[in-house]
Amino acid sequence: MQNADSVLYRLNSELCILHYAFLLPFELQPTLTGPLIELRPLREDDFDALFAVASDPLIWALHPERDRYTEPVFRRFFSGAIESGGAFLVLDRRDGRVIGSSRFAEYDERNSEIEIGWTFLARSHWGGTYNGEMKLLMLTHAFRFVRRVIFRVGPDNHRSRRALDKIGATYVGQENHPERGEFVVYEMTP
Repeated sequence: MQNADSVLYRLNSELCILHYAFLLPFELQPTLTGPLIELRPLREDDFDALFAVASDPLIWALHPERDRYTEPVFRRFFSGAIESGGAFLVLDRRDGRVIGSSRFAEYDERNSEIEIGWTFLARSHWGGTYNGEMKLLMLTHAFRFVRRVIFRVGPDNHRSRRALDKIGATYVGQENHPERGEFVVYEMTP
């Protein structure tokens, strides 16, 4: 049988750990690994491999920026991803092939929320399994630091909206973002 002092010490230690977990700043670019994919921080030297995936016009057919498959437009997107400090390269763990990207953005410590977005995958990896694992890895990480994750999607991007429905995100409404235009907003909470 444990004495009261040892129980109190263990409880106090666990509370300190929980307390410090909530004081840590959000880690925007960890390496996240699942059975199918690995997300690692995006680097400047990833441009060619990622553009090879992004140069497929069908990936962007429902996206507000439908010409993102062109090099000048994708280069601007890629520069923004690097500057964000929260972008990932997505790798297929079976063969190490680059299959897409996603990122954390707009961390709001005061409101305990962050956005997941700018996600795209090679068409060979569409269908939910890879996107589902990517979102699960990112959400699991995010909920260590925040109480709410939001997703902004172009109003006509029905494919992305269905993907968010599949993972259990809740439709919140429409928003006109000052820099990025009109979006539909979804959220998830733990």
